[in-house]
Amino acid sequence: MRYFILTAALLGLSGCGLNQAVPNASLPEGVTFIEQKNAQNDAPSIPYQKYQLQNGLTVVLHPDTSDPLVHVDVTYHVGSAREVPGKSGFAHFFEHMMFQGSKHVGDQQHFKYVTESGGSVNGTTNRDRTNYYETVPANELEKMLWLESDRMGFLLEAVSQRKFEIQRDTVKNERAQNVDNRPYGRVQETLAAALYPPEHPYSWPTIGYIEDLNRVDVNDLKAFFLRWYGPNNATLTIGGDIDAKQTLEWVEKYFGDIPRGPDVAKADKWPVTIDSDRFVTLEDRIQQPMLLMSWPTLDPTAESRQALDMLASVLGQGRNSLLYQDLVKSGKVLSASAYQDCAELSCNFQLYVLANRGQDLTQVRKDVLKVLDAFKARGIKEDDLDQVKGSAEAGAVFGLQSVHGKVAQLASNETFYGEPDRLASWLESLDAVTTKDVENVFDTFVWKKPSVNVSVVPDGHVALEAEPQNFTAKRAMSRGLDDKERADDKGLVETAQRQTPETFDRSVAPSPNGAVSVNVPTLYHSKLGNGIEVSGAESTETPTVALHLILPAGSLMAPEGKNGLASLTADLIAEGSKTQTSEEIAAKLDRLGSSISIDASLNGTTVSVSSLTKHLRETLLIAGDVLFNPALNQDDFDRLKKQTLEGIRFSHQTPQWQASQARREVLFKDEWHALPSEGTFKTLNSLTLEDVKAFYAENYTPNNARLIVVGDIDKAGLLSATQGLNRWQGAEAKAPAKAELNTYEQSQIWLVDKPGAPQSVVQMVRHAMPFDATGDMFRTQLANFNLAGNFNSRLNLNLREDKGYTYGASGYVVGGKDAGRIVYQAQVRANSTLDTVKEMQKELRQMAENGITDDELAFLRLAVGQKDALSYETPRDKAGLIATIMRHRLPADYKAQQKAIIGSVSKNELNALANNWFQPEDYQIIIVGDADVLKPSLSTLGLPIKRLVIEN
Repeated sequence: MRYFILTAALLGLSGCGLNQAVPNASLPEGVTFIEQKNAQNDAPSIPYQKYQLQNGLTVVLHPDTSDPLVHVDVTYHVGSAREVPGKSGFAHFFEHMMFQGSKHVGDQQHFKYVTESGGSVNGTTNRDRTNYYETVPANELEKMLWLESDRMGFLLEAVSQRKFEIQRDTVKNERAQNVDNRPYGRVQETLAAALYPPEHPYSWPTIGYIEDLNRVDVNDLKAFFLRWYGPNNATLTIGGDIDAKQTLEWVEKYFGDIPRGPDVAKADKWPVTIDSDRFVTLEDRIQQPMLLMSWPTLDPTAESRQALDMLASVLGQGRNSLLYQDLVKSGKVLSASAYQDCAELSCNFQLYVLANRGQDLTQVRKDVLKVLDAFKARGIKEDDLDQVKGSAEAGAVFGLQSVHGKVAQLASNETFYGEPDRLASWLESLDAVTTKDVENVFDTFVWKKPSVNVSVVPDGHVALEAEPQNFTAKRAMSRGLDDKERADDKGLVETAQRQTPETFDRSVAPSPNGAVSVNVPTLYHSKLGNGIEVSGAESTETPTVALHLILPAGSLMAPEGKNGLASLTADLIAEGSKTQTSEEIAAKLDRLGSSISIDASLNGTTVSVSSLTKHLRETLLIAGDVLFNPALNQDDFDRLKKQTLEGIRFSHQTPQWQASQARREVLFKDEWHALPSEGTFKTLNSLTLEDVKAFYAENYTPNNARLIVVGDIDKAGLLSATQGLNRWQGAEAKAPAKAELNTYEQSQIWLVDKPGAPQSVVQMVRHAMPFDATGDMFRTQLANFNLAGNFNSRLNLNLREDKGYTYGASGYVVGGKDAGRIVYQAQVRANSTLDTVKEMQKELRQMAENGITDDELAFLRLAVGQKDALSYETPRDKAGLIATIMRHRLPADYKAQQKAIIGSVSKNELNALANNWFQPEDYQIIIVGDADVLKPSLSTLGLPIKRLVIEN
């Protein structure tokens, strides 16, 4: 068994809280104890207690007192697979409706209650389940149970036609933003329609088709709720700093009266087969062709699942994968990957390849088949499995660093398997996979087996397809409901079955249950002999350590006109050392369950190391070899440069990126800030290997470097483990280039053309103050909170919830070393572009002239003032705090100073800042959309319109 890596880790997870089930004699009436699982001495686990209410609601508790927070998850076992043909997207649409208020919770108040508690909230829908979750300070648990129970028991009383229509528009906007207006956005739904027969529920997308969304009505919504949203089809999972007895009393109080819904039959597994290769071609507004291949397999419970996951890793994940070695590293394609897509009813094995611009997918597919031929001849090796298993086992530990992560696993496993904690059994089954198992599933499901092949080609370039299309997917016609289903739905709606009795006053929101004590991490500090500043925080919840060495080697330190040099240098260093290839390094790290990454940004390059504590020294030796002895070979440079050029061609296609680049060009004069840090075609083409070597020599230096460490290691242990850094010497650090700002006499419209775009990206931008943690910038962020800084902000409620123009609207205030910026943004329906600009201007003007209300100030104090309880849970959270303190030279108690400001800042002070910074006339307007269509209407604003041409 390979539990030696994990046992100590997982035992530590339960040491933070007592997983003692409530004795039967003390259980609230109506609550039944089902089972309890404690931490195991010989296997990894997530301890839990499971109960059930008389109405069938399953309750899973996971006490964890390490941080003063709780995570609440309500998972309903219903997703798009429960829809009927012709009404696709309804499960996801319904998820939106669940946030629109219930009988005792007003319109838009669900988000507001959670936000003012200092928490976060969301919901997600997939093919097989819908979940709703909140993370809040522990003293707000009762309020979250009140909120969730009210929409489970009292949703229909608050449903209205207007809410229904607004959310239908919101879902359409979401589809336009994430599917129709996103490059390659329709690939997965095209694949699903070709792989599954039209009557299979996986043949349509979870978000649905627009024509189907237009077909549903309010009665469909009511029937869907009554059929699927009963407590007997739900699992309530609660983790964090909880008292189990008190929690169960609240659960019974708020959920126990909700009547049971109709019985829900378990869906049958429905794996599919195909009898010949299917070829489908999809034209899209893209530049690089893509090939997606899929082979049907079985279902998640099949014995073959783990072996197929292993196969995907060996074929298409990581530097040592066959696809990477044969296709990507050779420069034949830009990227390639393989994975198994598993859902409750069926699975399929997918392989995708992103080709270079203009590349013929016929040859790409031939190359892929050659890789499969090579795998058949090569077979699987024991070392292949060791690498995959080592990485997976360590990943299981890192995945348990947050209560959210643990609760999500418990909820999902209970929903689909009736077994909340499956970690040990999953690792056991993974460990049992043999080389023969992997070879068998390859032969059974992939080798010379029929596949679905989706060719995604640029509009008008069908000749690039892998093979001419030979299959046309059919959508199932709306069969309607049979007589029994129709009668059932009619009866559910007309008689409003499941009316929940009100045995207490549910109209009063519960008050916080006492106060929470925020666990601000205790930091330690040191300085190495060569000047590297060290700051860290000990965290013993899991036996892991994360280190981040931040070097003064950002793109602002590169020579003028060399944008992209910092990123290319970081990428080239990761290609291997003088003693080890990148493949040898990757294999070692996978066996250890460690990772090393090097990433460049504007202000620095960060070398990140993540490791199990027991393997830290070995991992640091590898990191040192990579950092101090980089190979910097010409062949690697040439390949990376070519891939980087193709990479920006890919990433710069999205309207969001184009809007961001337009903002840079509008705000800044100098090339360091006006051009993207990852480079342009011009700057990247000019780079040479000598440029990289010079940048490495001049900027990879301990001077002005910072080391951040969080994890299961104390100060003495860290200094001992990193003593090798003391010997490192380097050049004096360069100062980053200063920003040169563009200034304007008036507002102008900067129009970026995206022909045929169904949506427009609208931004209003201006320069602002440099960074500060407790001065005007911080206070201006507070002033912006009610304008555009949360879901219930004026801007979002106007554009999303009232007008239905967008999936979401937001704004932020951020400061840099020399200057800051204020940005308001939304991606909206193309035909609402003009009205969006007007509404943005109106909201800014009203805030600038009239300021915030007393209620908004109270909401601000609660929402922002209580967020700290959630701010330091994971090592990543703690590292972020340390990075901010070190970068800006802040006092260790700056968070306490901010909290004092939040509690004392006056409305007049915030209103004065709003008046100074939020005047719409001070903003430049950036729009990415169909310029020819938009320009006539935008001209009615009376502002100058300038066409801005963005590279790519």
